Amino acid sequence: MKNKKIIFIGVFSLFTVGNMSAQKKPYLDKNKTVEQRIDLLLPLMTLEEKVGQMNQYNGFWDVTGPAPKGGTAELKYEHLRKGLVGSMLTVRGVKEVRAVQKIAVEETRLGIPLIIGFDVIHGYKTLSPIPLAEAASWDLEAIKKSAAIAADEASASGINWTFGPNVDVANDARWGRVMEGSGEDPYLGSKVGYARVKGFQGETVADLAKVNTIAACAKHFAAYGYVEAGLEYNIVDISNSKLYNSVLPPFKGTVDAGVRTFMNSFNTLNGIPATGNVFLQRDILKGKWKFDGFVISDYASIREMIAHGYAKDEADATAKAVIAGSDMDMESYLYVAKLVDLVKSGKVKESLVDDAVRRILRVKFELGLFDDPYRYCDEKREKEVVGSKANNDGVLDMAKKSIVLLKNEKNLLPLKKSGQKIALIGALANDKNSPLGSWRIAASDDTAVSVLEGMQQYKDNQLTFEKGADLLKQKATFLTETVFNTTDKSGFEAAKKAAKNADVVVMVLGEYGFQSGEGRSRTDLNLPGLQQELLEEIYKVNPNVVLVLNNGRPLSIPWAAENIPAIVEAWHLGTQTGNAVAQVLYGDYNPSGKLPMSFPRNVGQVPIYYNKYSTGRPTDSDKNVFWSHYMDVEKTPQFPFGFGLSYTTFDYKNLKLNKTSFAKGEKVEVNVEVTNSGNYDGKEVVQLYIHDEFASIIRPIKELKGFELVNLKKGETKTVKFTLTDKELGFYNNEGAYLVEPGTFKIMVGGSSDKGLQSGFEIKE
Repeated sequence: MKNKKIIFIGVFSLFTVGNMSAQKKPYLDKNKTVEQRIDLLLPLMTLEEKVGQMNQYNGFWDVTGPAPKGGTAELKYEHLRKGLVGSMLTVRGVKEVRAVQKIAVEETRLGIPLIIGFDVIHGYKTLSPIPLAEAASWDLEAIKKSAAIAADEASASGINWTFGPNVDVANDARWGRVMEGSGEDPYLGSKVGYARVKGFQGETVADLAKVNTIAACAKHFAAYGYVEAGLEYNIVDISNSKLYNSVLPPFKGTVDAGVRTFMNSFNTLNGIPATGNVFLQRDILKGKWKFDGFVISDYASIREMIAHGYAKDEADATAKAVIAGSDMDMESYLYVAKLVDLVKSGKVKESLVDDAVRRILRVKFELGLFDDPYRYCDEKREKEVVGSKANNDGVLDMAKKSIVLLKNEKNLLPLKKSGQKIALIGALANDKNSPLGSWRIAASDDTAVSVLEGMQQYKDNQLTFEKGADLLKQKATFLTETVFNTTDKSGFEAAKKAAKNADVVVMVLGEYGFQSGEGRSRTDLNLPGLQQELLEEIYKVNPNVVLVLNNGRPLSIPWAAENIPAIVEAWHLGTQTGNAVAQVLYGDYNPSGKLPMSFPRNVGQVPIYYNKYSTGRPTDSDKNVFWSHYMDVEKTPQFPFGFGLSYTTFDYKNLKLNKTSFAKGEKVEVNVEVTNSGNYDGKEVVQLYIHDEFASIIRPIKELKGFELVNLKKGETKTVKFTLTDKELGFYNNEGAYLVEPGTFKIMVGGSSDKGLQSGFEIKE
């Protein structure tokens, strides 16, 4: 208590003596525009204070307790008191945020509030499915609502900025961070990224000032999804065609949605680290796209340019990052240490600093932080919002929509609601931690509804649970490697006995929640540990197996795909996992998800993706070995992009175009009839693909250019309409120019990327 009292006296002294009076703060005038207020504030700032706005620190001490003594914590604390910190991350909870905000606002000379950042990747405490799973819903309104729920909880806990959405297009399942994105397709990724930005921020920039929205951050700019060999933090070496046509469109989609911040990436592009890449940040983002928010580095990525061999020392790294357009330094400690001297020596223009600070201040004004620095610090709201029933209902809805039915033979699904003996097997079936997935640092451990708990809600069946074998050898955490049990099979016999006496066996297998995400690259995409052996042993005693997969990336499951009659892709679904899975298994929700990434037959096919290019020898035309193929496995995926079954069936017919020949700029109208021909009401994702048959740069054999989620009652038929414009029919050349060229186009409409009704048309000069 003595320490706290001394700190209070010191704070009071600084506030009354050292701070500028309210009369000398014209930038607090709410009647002026944001730009006018920035114009009034910038000239009042010293160079050191400007650089301070460009400095972000991680949480560093018990902010509601005594001031830290010694080490980096004391340094950061003193910097905060001097106005040399513009943002903090991982500080969360109203009490903690209020404490640090109070120092920034009441102790510093100008009282510039902090922006508080946090990795709200798929929810705050109440967790939605991982983003890859949400993308499997193809339900943009649900995805937007999920982001809004996350924003509501985060903002109620003092946070006003999330480091999402991740819009990295990725087609290599070895890379653990595929769980954060929307899969392999730039069109779907653009739509999902747009929806997430709107969910986090609201519909307009004015909505940022609302207390239940937060600023979004598009990441990782750019091409991080193409790291070589799927290896985390690795280099990227791709063509301009890939960059312009696959990597950049989802980022442009977030700019169109009004995203307020960008995060650059750890990787290199064309031999230059993204953090120091003028072409990406100055030429494209801030130049061509006219983005007026700010760019933050990824964690210590400015300093890491030294390890890349691009910067010779700390000062060089600092200069290159600022010149390239990195506005805020996340935890490299370099801007605050080196930038003032670089400006004074003339090595960095102060106008670049002014531009960066203007961008940062702009977002703070838009968030309303200058008008009320404590607007996100309402303890009553925090208690009411975080973990509310409404939020749990929302993430349950999202979880059900994210589930993909991959296989359903022998009429095993949906399960009967009475009179069945069901054996539930697998350590993951009774796990309340793994289903939360990776990147859930605000959520408490063991707070997910397990599959066992979800299935126990259906009380008219005889349900028996056996884990079969432990999945882990030791507890997994966000910061440590996941170690699997590969030797202890002591539970096999009990599981086999339960399976033998059951009508149906439900096995929950897959990846542990911390096996995907940052730093979780894999060279083996099979079921880890003893799970494959357990699956085969159970199948021997009872082949009526429903395999429920929990995973954060596409897996290689060739044996299961051939032998197991029913397979459900249930991802890592978050807080309400067990209830979502149970409701799908029992038919209270008819699965409607479609894969956002192709599933390989084995890791040797990776990267594998539907929108590939034709080779010069795509087929076996000469009846010999000299064509593009593998000797040991088919070259097609196990389950393709866009694939997903339902408990009902859908028929497509009468694909029609308004005509077959078009001039440039004319709209191509496409109609197709879709009928629910099965025995259940259901939803179908109707997908439209095109193929530009010849072009100045070769085009993929198929490209998604439209989709619609259609609700159909049993026996109902609806006509689905698509419109193709120049926006869908063109492509970027290697210089980044957008072209719509004359030529012939094939068109396919169906329920997956691998099959559908086909037609064609021509664009004339």
